[in-house]
Amino acid sequence: MKEDSKMEELSLCPEFPPNLTGPFIVEVKNISIMDVMTVNSHLQEGGRGKPKYCKAQQKIAIIIPFRNREPHLAIWLHYMLPFLQKQQGDFGIYVVEQINNTTFNRAKLMNVGYSEAIKDYDYNCFIFSDVDIIPMDDRNLYRCSKNPKHMANSLDKFAFRLPYQTIFGGIVAFTQEQFIKINGFSNRFWGWGGEDDELYNRVVAAGMKIERPDPKISRAKAILHHRDPGNEKTGKSFHLINEAAKFMHMDGLNSLEYDVIKRIRHKLYTKITVNVGSQE
Repeated sequence: MKEDSKMEELSLCPEFPPNLTGPFIVEVKNISIMDVMTVNSHLQEGGRGKPKYCKAQQKIAIIIPFRNREPHLAIWLHYMLPFLQKQQGDFGIYVVEQINNTTFNRAKLMNVGYSEAIKDYDYNCFIFSDVDIIPMDDRNLYRCSKNPKHMANSLDKFAFRLPYQTIFGGIVAFTQEQFIKINGFSNRFWGWGGEDDELYNRVVAAGMKIERPDPKISRAKAILHHRDPGNEKTGKSFHLINEAAKFMHMDGLNSLEYDVIKRIRHKLYTKITVNVGSQE
């Protein structure tokens, strides 16, 4: 209670954090989780951080769908933990891992991450991020906006351009109100491809627009890798994409079913291992 009252007394952090420096280089190299822990020893258990001398603009849950990507996670944490702290975020990091014996369902894991995160804290911003995308400029604020926000709109693997105008994946941000309005992600996408395009159609069907930061400051590094077994390309599942408006109110958060196998509060993140079922 004393800590809560102390937080209430703090003034709001500035809209634009004062110590941002702009572009930085992201190197893909072997990084030890132990080294990342040493540098970030002041974090709270579960990968929680908040500014010490002001009250954060937003309470942010960062949700990472995950399976067998430990080296990429170490690189992501190495860059992102200092990044988030410089931005004066009140944040928690959730790594949601699917058990290995079923086809990967990235979108469903993000619904799980949202559903589990809201049990911990009154987050009001949810950023869904692939573990292999790292921003290259700390002025790209990891916050939610008046509209759903596409934060991976300037990737190096696409020559820092949008490959197509309706792309909405990699890193996306929603307020809780926005995410509930679209009923979260579809749970029907198994394997690789299509769920981001369906998500775009949900946003449009809900009467909202996609917001994108200035591509000069939203540049990001994509760590290239081989596709995982169980995450094979599906051909984009065009029929599911085209049915977004029809099914969004019955397929999503309100139809989500899963079993938590394990929940571990690591020093750098909260790891949730789940069984999300299998493709029928």
